[in-house]
Amino acid sequence: MKKRMSLLLVIMLLAISVLAACSGGKAEEPKQGEEAGQQTPSKEEGKDKEEAPPAGEGEDDSQGYFEAQDPSANPQTALDRKDTLIIGTTSPKGVFNPLFWQTSYDKWVADIIFDTFLQVSGDGTYTESLAESAEVSEDGLTYTFKLKPGVTYSDGTPMTVKDYVFALKVLHDPTYDGESDIMSMKIVGGQEYYDGKTDEISGVKVIDDQTVEIKVSEATALTRDYLGEVAFLPEHYYGKDFKRGSMDSLKTLHDKPLGSGPYILKKFSPGQEVVLEANPNYFKGAPKVQNVVLKTTTEETRLPMLQSGEIDMDMISVSEDNVEEVKSLGFLDLNIFPTNGYGYIAFNHNLDKFKDQKVRQALMYGLNRADTVEAIYGRYANPLNIPESSVSWAFTDENIEPYDFDPEKAKQLLDEAGWVAGADGIREKNGEKFTIDFSATADNPVVEALLPIMSSNYKDLGIEVKAETLDFNAIMDKKDRGEFEMFFAAWGLTADPDNTVYITKGAQNDTGYSNKTVDELMRKGKVTLDVEARKDIYKQMYQEMNKDLPNLFLYQRRDAWAINSRVKGFDITAYKDFTLSLYQVELQQ
Repeated sequence: MKKRMSLLLVIMLLAISVLAACSGGKAEEPKQGEEAGQQTPSKEEGKDKEEAPPAGEGEDDSQGYFEAQDPSANPQTALDRKDTLIIGTTSPKGVFNPLFWQTSYDKWVADIIFDTFLQVSGDGTYTESLAESAEVSEDGLTYTFKLKPGVTYSDGTPMTVKDYVFALKVLHDPTYDGESDIMSMKIVGGQEYYDGKTDEISGVKVIDDQTVEIKVSEATALTRDYLGEVAFLPEHYYGKDFKRGSMDSLKTLHDKPLGSGPYILKKFSPGQEVVLEANPNYFKGAPKVQNVVLKTTTEETRLPMLQSGEIDMDMISVSEDNVEEVKSLGFLDLNIFPTNGYGYIAFNHNLDKFKDQKVRQALMYGLNRADTVEAIYGRYANPLNIPESSVSWAFTDENIEPYDFDPEKAKQLLDEAGWVAGADGIREKNGEKFTIDFSATADNPVVEALLPIMSSNYKDLGIEVKAETLDFNAIMDKKDRGEFEMFFAAWGLTADPDNTVYITKGAQNDTGYSNKTVDELMRKGKVTLDVEARKDIYKQMYQEMNKDLPNLFLYQRRDAWAINSRVKGFDITAYKDFTLSLYQVELQQ
């Protein structure tokens, strides 16, 4: 098997090594959210082919569901497990509370243990889960959720909507410090409760044990789904020692969760594994697999553990070599799909040199993104020109400038912006040399491929790149303090395009970007309820951002799950994590 040097660099999953934060997105280590993670959760984060195997029906060869060609090659270690599914993952921190998770891996565990009124589907839309019905008033200001009858927590306690209301109160507590931005939903009385002026949220009314009504002061396209995704927190367990104004009692239970989901936490060994057991009383039916283990893996151990049968499935870094190796084993299915997120280089818009749109455009034209993406991911990624995933209903390529590599155009724009070459060849303006202090994660193959290309390209333009490599958290600390010029990271996205990343002084805007047109269009898109009208609004917004370039948009890559062929029933997409279909999975005997 021929291995290209550029592909040997790709020993990573950006969602794991460069995740970015998320409520519409999230910088996980970098899920708008990606830790490999919005993933979401979560904090961490193509096209070159050598006799690639044929694609799945209806797909190109860089994505699709590729079934195992030789299931008989399955190792005995895997076949001997009759009632246990082992899933490889980066080790979670142990914050298994749906209101407080910190990484995608914590969120995965929380999603397995807890339930919500609504649940995301494979296409990014939301459908009823705990909800028997979810009604919205004609004016969009009243939301009525009716709970399915007979649902119980894993300790046998009946679920009521009072547990949902308890969760809303926690989210509105002034000491709440999790990921949720419930205040943006503008529930009537929410601000008064937050300020300590009332003991109840006046806009939340319990009609009966199965029905809750929520009134908001502003109708938005997000409200129903946002409210529907707030997890039920059993008050008899989490509220027993809870005191308003302190999250301490809740945090002591992070690694001892109690929910109504398909599985129950039996053991958590930090850095090693999470052991889960089927909940026989799960309201959608008892899971078909009795035991699930989330076992800690690393980039170096994933493929060997899949090959030996020690684990049944894991996310793998999508590179030519990894895909070829998985397929060559014969007994692994491979699900490859576009990541709901993107890689980017951020500007500090508070610096004069980056305030000029022509400079930002020059840096985009002057970077050979196609070669960069090819070097990193081969055919398993594509250059991206707007901050939106190609799988989103809001994506557009209409009147979008592709920013093909054009050094001469870049030089012209820099000339027009007043940056002229000095005696040493480095451009300068008003006595300032055009240098870029660039921060990137250490020991990151993406950075190792990106830096030489960027440094060379920008040197040709008369710009000097001074690079420093740090761990991801150190870069995020510099970003939070505003002590950066440019850095590389990734955003993981949510199903809806609304976010605060590019809004003036937005909660997730850490780069100082400000554009009144973007602000107005984002606001308009949020409060418009008709989907077709929203598409047009976001198209205008992305066209503006494509011209104005709040960041250097780099690429959208692929995600991939390698799954033992004896495991059947998963429904995993760019929007839907494996956790949501876990209860229906079977181990073929």
